[in-house]
Amino acid sequence: MTQPAKGIDRRQMLAGAGLAAAVAATGGVATAAQAADAPAAGWDHECDVLCVGSGAAAGTAAVTALAAGAKVMMLEKMPILGGTTAKSGGVTWIFNHFIFREQGIEDPKADALRYVVRYGYPRQYNPNSPTLGLDENRYRVVEAFYDHGSAAVDHLRELGAVQFKQFRLFQVDKPAPDYADHLPENKVPTGRALEPAVGSGSTQGGGSLASQMHAYLKAKGVPILTRTRVTRLVKDGSGRVIGAEAKQGDKTIRIKANKGVVFGTGGYSHNVQLCDVHQPAVYGSCSLPGSTGDFIPIAQEAGAMMGNMGLGWRTQVVLGEALKTRGIGLGAFVLPGDSMILVNKYGKRVVNEKRDYNDRTQAHFWYDPAHEEYPNHLMFMLFDQRSIDAFGGAFPFPVNKAEQPHLVEGQTWDEVFAGIDAQLAAWQDRTGGARLAPNFSSNAKQSITNFNAYAKKGVDPEFGRGKYLYDREWHLLFSARRQGTSQPENPFPNNTMHPFSAKGPYYAIVLAPGTLDTAGGPQINADAQVLAANGQPIPGLYAAGNCIAAPTGQAYLGAGGTIGPAVTFGYIAGRHAVSA
Repeated sequence: MTQPAKGIDRRQMLAGAGLAAAVAATGGVATAAQAADAPAAGWDHECDVLCVGSGAAAGTAAVTALAAGAKVMMLEKMPILGGTTAKSGGVTWIFNHFIFREQGIEDPKADALRYVVRYGYPRQYNPNSPTLGLDENRYRVVEAFYDHGSAAVDHLRELGAVQFKQFRLFQVDKPAPDYADHLPENKVPTGRALEPAVGSGSTQGGGSLASQMHAYLKAKGVPILTRTRVTRLVKDGSGRVIGAEAKQGDKTIRIKANKGVVFGTGGYSHNVQLCDVHQPAVYGSCSLPGSTGDFIPIAQEAGAMMGNMGLGWRTQVVLGEALKTRGIGLGAFVLPGDSMILVNKYGKRVVNEKRDYNDRTQAHFWYDPAHEEYPNHLMFMLFDQRSIDAFGGAFPFPVNKAEQPHLVEGQTWDEVFAGIDAQLAAWQDRTGGARLAPNFSSNAKQSITNFNAYAKKGVDPEFGRGKYLYDREWHLLFSARRQGTSQPENPFPNNTMHPFSAKGPYYAIVLAPGTLDTAGGPQINADAQVLAANGQPIPGLYAAGNCIAAPTGQAYLGAGGTIGPAVTFGYIAGRHAVSA
């Protein structure tokens, strides 16, 4: 789950951004790597399974391999353990899990696979194809997620490594709806998200998920080395990966891995060069600064086939904050407020403001071929005093206006629009020259007028805001009324929409596309083996999590949609490495 843990505050989340200085100490951005021959000077360490990274993917692989009798070692380049998992809410999205089985809820495989492929690969989806329109390998990877996800969770529970419970929206005390609960292929649209039973609902969240795995490994005597950055793989004469070289400061160490090396090292959100080449736009990221794509050059030198490099787990970010520091504390996940809209440079609404962060952010990337531009490259969040008063403290709304330095305020809309354009003028050298169009003011005012009419009727004919369960119930979580507000409950038919006040003050925040992390990289098979350019597995090399091409394609299936596949394919990798 990449939402912040319940109860965590903004200052705690921003502390994660303070780790940026650690990147320099741990080697920084990934550079070209080579696959070395077995060292003549011998090995500094020896294990059966070497796990690189310390988040959900690498942690699950390590726990699984250890439980199967393997000697395990874990390496983490950052000074702290847990990776971006530790910063997340720790939610794990899994098909057909133990709570469903206990409750007699069926989550059939055929329907589940249709949901993943329809959502994650909409251009390829063909319900009449035996592989639903995918190539054989990608279909088998999706199938493996269904086949082994619940087993991975059960295994962690049975070992006592991690305990889970169902993730519920505490404002309504219901299981969380999936992010595409409305798709007809989704036959079980709520309840698939799990969270750690220990530490959930607290400031721990994903820290609990990761730390429980680390505690299990440490109790079993597993060596875990921090500040240790893997730089290249070691192969034997047959081309099998038999170990790795790593840097500890200026010192090089060599680790032999008799059965396999498993990478779970995160994406490349903080590698600006890779983002510029492969991503449509990333201004900032919630991922920890260690997400610099280390595995990509290492895998390339090992001969890996690259999967889709342009995938990402997306969120909107406050532009001013992201320009100040790429490693942001929070993304604009589920946008708060009911008297609030998003408009583009022309002052026009372009998206359902209450859609999930991953899907909503993709609206930034639409290209207008008539004008050779990306009109939604930046978006402008417009809202009134009601929304900031009623929902202050739900990011990016501040409780105290001084806490949001990038807030634009004015007594009239024209004052607000002038403030937006002044910000854009100051940032234009870093945004491709983005400015408001000459007709922005008139169009934005018309968008507000139209929205007011929609709110009174309770129906949004343009984008269907509030039509689906996701919109309404996640709105309750992220737009819970602030204690002490003077604003009344929303009396209108659709709880996600309320007309704007006829009088100011009014407000705006400039939003830009960012990531929770990227999700592009080498292609794996159903056994979590990294594939070579010829489509065959590279013996001894495994990967899971955000460092690979996402098994679920572009779909963020529901809360925990990143950690669910990470846990599953970490489990698959650990099992396969031991048995191979």
